[in-house]
Amino acid sequence: MKSIDRQQVQSHLDRFLDQDVYFHLETSNGSYACLEDERQMSVCAFIRNGRLRYDRGQITGEGPFRVGLKLDEGWVYAEGLTDFEMTDEGQLLLGGYDDEGRVTIALELSLMPFTV
Repeated sequence: MKSIDRQQVQSHLDRFLDQDVYFHLETSNGSYACLEDERQMSVCAFIRNGRLRYDRGQITGEGPFRVGLKLDEGWVYAEGLTDFEMTDEGQLLLGGYDDEGRVTIALELSLMPFTV
């Protein structure tokens, strides 16, 4: 992965417009919080191979970034994104990392299901 270039990511988001897209969305403070302070609660959200269709996808911010996907009846968004990669299989991978390099958020888009 490399640091987000807004123009490149926007171009990749536009390639998925108005198509059925598989997505992976994950956010977590993971066990990191509990390791630092056992009174802290570990929180996580995880969706793998959900399907959606968006008619507008946009990246905003100056870094960390936010990506929003406008659906017929709502939105999917991920905030805190720092890095991206477009794979040889055509998957757009976006991730956010904290100061210690730990994953805090991931948003991935693909025309084919992700491996489980």
